[in-house]
Amino acid sequence: MSRPQEPHRPFLPFGNPFRMISPKGSYLSPKLLSLLNTFEETLASRIKKLRPAGKEDVLRLSWMRSAMNSLCEIHTDIKTLITALELPVCDWDDKWIDVYMDNSVNLLDISIAFTSEISRLKQGNLFLQCALHNLGGASKQLVRASSSLDGWRQHINGKNPRLDNCFCVMDSFAQKLDLPKIKNSAKGKVLMRAMCGVKVVTLWVCSIFAATFSGSAKKLMDLQAPEPCLWANDFADLQSFVNTEIRTLYSSGKFMVLKELEAVDAGVKKLYPVVRDGVGPIEGDEPLKLSVLELGKSAGKLSEGLDLLGNDVDKFFGIVLTGRDALLCNLRVGGNLSDPVRANKNVVVS
Repeated sequence: MSRPQEPHRPFLPFGNPFRMISPKGSYLSPKLLSLLNTFEETLASRIKKLRPAGKEDVLRLSWMRSAMNSLCEIHTDIKTLITALELPVCDWDDKWIDVYMDNSVNLLDISIAFTSEISRLKQGNLFLQCALHNLGGASKQLVRASSSLDGWRQHINGKNPRLDNCFCVMDSFAQKLDLPKIKNSAKGKVLMRAMCGVKVVTLWVCSIFAATFSGSAKKLMDLQAPEPCLWANDFADLQSFVNTEIRTLYSSGKFMVLKELEAVDAGVKKLYPVVRDGVGPIEGDEPLKLSVLELGKSAGKLSEGLDLLGNDVDKFFGIVLTGRDALLCNLRVGGNLSDPVRANKNVVVS
């Protein structure tokens, strides 16, 4: 988690991803319009719920869990919409299938990278537990505790190569927000508009995770939604609030912006100079004992929060994978899986 900050640049250098759904020549029946409005209103409500109560709540593990759970709900919503549209996969245009498949494989890759980083952060807890175990002992054990604390700092500041691959995937993902034009299918227009909304919100949340894990605001994305969408204003408001706070944190010189991780780091910095020389036991040193207790509590909150966040990312991975598998199955049954490249476009977990 690290490194120098880059200036904030507006994202989306390409065109309007929603231009294929202009009102001109794209009549929607009352039923389809109702389905689309219901989907977008639900999306807007989920976005509103993600608004943190205050700046101090941005990038807490609890908020990141809420963000990931919202993605799970949103991706479940798109499945519900597909069913309600009564649009069997056999009637899908090849371009729609390609969009869905490309989106899903990118999200699976991103989820794997996030799971890898969460696991790496959790491994740091082993250093903390070893340090806490030795902090109540003799001077020799204090030296061991000091070594463990130093090991934690080096581990946390290490680099995860899977994140680099994730960043490349996200950049590629962002460049494909410009979805295909839909000419002769009102249902297809509704589907593509809904899928694009899901994609924008998903990519933005993933960029927050990327910025948090990388230690750099460079990975934060500023995405645009067109005004006609019912969720556009709520998304713009949420994005502005959260992105501004994250950039403020990084501009202040911090590179650990995750609140629970920052609390542990503060505790380690407080204890490390004291125990580094192993002067003696801490039994009679009340301030030092209090610092050890505080570090133990902070470490416990971090470990528990990472466990829960990891479960949420796994749940999201499962939802995306299930949807992808269902589409592939339907394509095989319908005999539409003629393209061997599409059939073999599977995510590789290594």
